[in-house]
Amino acid sequence: MEDRKESELKSFCSRNILIILGFSCIMAVVALIAVGLTQNKPLPENVKYGIVLDAGSSHTSLYIYKWPAEKENDTGVVNQIEECKLKGPGISRYAHKLSEIDIYLTECMIRASQVIPKSQHEETPVYLGATAGMRLLRIEDAQLADKVLAAVTKSLSNYHFDFQGARIITGQEEGAYGWITINYLLGKFIQKLNWLYLRPDENGAQETFGALDLGGASTQITFVPQNKNIESPRNALHFRLYGRDYSVYTHSFLCYGKDQALRQKLAKDIRGTDGILRDPCFHPGYETVMNVSDLYSSPCTRRFAMIHPFSQFQIQGTGNYRQCQRSILELFNTSYCPYSQCSFNGIFLPPPHGDFGAFSAYYYVMDFLNLTLEETTSQEKVIDTMEKFCSQPWEEIQSSNVGWTLGYMLNLTNMIPAEQPYSKPLSHTTYIFLMILFSLILVAVVIIGLLVFYKPSYFWKDMV
Repeated sequence: MEDRKESELKSFCSRNILIILGFSCIMAVVALIAVGLTQNKPLPENVKYGIVLDAGSSHTSLYIYKWPAEKENDTGVVNQIEECKLKGPGISRYAHKLSEIDIYLTECMIRASQVIPKSQHEETPVYLGATAGMRLLRIEDAQLADKVLAAVTKSLSNYHFDFQGARIITGQEEGAYGWITINYLLGKFIQKLNWLYLRPDENGAQETFGALDLGGASTQITFVPQNKNIESPRNALHFRLYGRDYSVYTHSFLCYGKDQALRQKLAKDIRGTDGILRDPCFHPGYETVMNVSDLYSSPCTRRFAMIHPFSQFQIQGTGNYRQCQRSILELFNTSYCPYSQCSFNGIFLPPPHGDFGAFSAYYYVMDFLNLTLEETTSQEKVIDTMEKFCSQPWEEIQSSNVGWTLGYMLNLTNMIPAEQPYSKPLSHTTYIFLMILFSLILVAVVIIGLLVFYKPSYFWKDMV
């Protein structure tokens, strides 16, 4: 009788132990799954957005950028995610029609509102940088330039973004931001890691490219000179990007963009004519009529201004590359230099160093002539292609269908406070500890359960 009771007690205890162990096993599995899911769930995307409007001399473009909120070495790792070209000319052309600026900006600003999450509108900075077109307007009429900027400011302030202001950037800034852009895109700011110590290798910094930018009203050159002593302080700029300091030479040649340089050439060449200008820089058969007053309306052409017996003049193209080149070279004065060496017009230029990247109108022309397909193109091939193209009749040409902003945003992200990155719920050490602990508990529960089920006598020896 006692043996029977003892057997029933052991059986009862074994069942309870197995139930407890089973429950513990389930809890350990649930704990492992919970820890794993909690630690490895995707973190919310912690990013910031920024908008830059590039108000050039001939048109305005809106660019939207995105970068991680925590940044890298105090500079945002910026990606362009959208571009919107405003319909119409550059903002300087709205100087006498300020009421149209609202409509001018509306389409692209609405597009920006759609691209950027609504929850981040109020913290998204908006910058408008006006370049050479507005610099010329400021030279011509400073009050009118201020009115244009005020109208732009009023319009952009109506949107639910964090408008940071509209201003005319200097030529030096424009050149420097272009330099930042081209070197960022080429990966020149990325530091190599020392594989042994997993830290940035200070000696592994890559040599940067120089930048050549050709716009409508100005052209810029920017590069890091070998000699850090820049004789002209106004041509020196300093940046700190991705944890490194850079000292660059930069200069913007106002009036030497493609549009204003052409106006200078025409103003120079119509002197001494009878109202008909046979111009080698236009294709054979090309003809157009231009008002003399329009030609002299730009500050860039005032040095050539004179009284003519005609109010209009006719341009007749002759299409001769060599003659056109000689005519254009007359715009560059190389007879005077107050420094050790100059480019032209008495502007200091240190010896150009390293490789250069050319963009904006430089690229558009080369791309149109199919000279961007090869990795390298000789100067001889470029000249040969230009000579052939310039000599083509205008009728044939008609039948064939003829950036600083990222750098601006990269530099501006230095001024935007970094946020703490989203972190995992558990530290890596705690995560590993809990995973091992719950795994050991699970293994122990399974082993004890198996022993209780198959070898219950091990647990009841003392009761025999």
